[in-house]
Amino acid sequence: MRHDSARTCSPRKFTVQYLLFSLIFAGLTLLLLFVAVYFDGGKFVSETDALPDETTIQNDFCIVLDAGHGGEDGGAVGVNGVLEKTINLQIAEMLHDMLVLADIPVVMTRTEDKMLYDPNADFRGRKKMLDLRTRLDIAEQTNGGILVSIHLNSFSQSKYHGLQVYYSANHSNSLSLAETIQSTARTYLQPQNDRQVKAAGSNIYLLDRIQKPGVLVECGFLSNPEECAQLSDEAYLGKLSTMLLHAIFTYHAQCTEGS
Repeated sequence: MRHDSARTCSPRKFTVQYLLFSLIFAGLTLLLLFVAVYFDGGKFVSETDALPDETTIQNDFCIVLDAGHGGEDGGAVGVNGVLEKTINLQIAEMLHDMLVLADIPVVMTRTEDKMLYDPNADFRGRKKMLDLRTRLDIAEQTNGGILVSIHLNSFSQSKYHGLQVYYSANHSNSLSLAETIQSTARTYLQPQNDRQVKAAGSNIYLLDRIQKPGVLVECGFLSNPEECAQLSDEAYLGKLSTMLLHAIFTYHAQCTEGS
């Protein structure tokens, strides 16, 4: 079942700090836009032309952004009290707008603070399952959809930190996307991050069941005070989102070269 929220692209309000950061990275983004071979034989396909309806995307490459948790499901809680669901959506919104500016087709599973289940259905005891199933349906029903699920980590010991990517073993391209994101994070965001990508187990519902390329990005640990402070800072989230954008560009260029 597709929700209207997945079809809505509305402008976001950015702080002056975020706008300044965006300008710093504009040169890199423009360079990538002009030197890489992208959609429709090297031409960019505008969102208006490519997405008359989310169920009939006329393109073989579309990012499905999944902001994890939402509504009653807050996810992990940071040491400063911030909720995972809030930061997940912030990252997804920033990355969404960057992708739209680059004319890359993009669908968001949620744009609001809510779980994705039908309130008119019998959801008692099944909210989480229905929510995950809806997210999976959105990704599977999007032509050319590539799932990028945004999450944050937490652990009982505060020493652990660093971004880590999980990938679906059901599609060969998932590993390539995961490794690209992990290596790009190491190059541009976290030089000391020596984490390796991991294949998702059955405990990660979306990646265990999706038959398209899919990754889940644990963007950091809310249980680590330093990293939690970073993840609560809009400028850092801007850097993180730009890193993800660069990784998606790199991944697509690799796919294009290999086709």
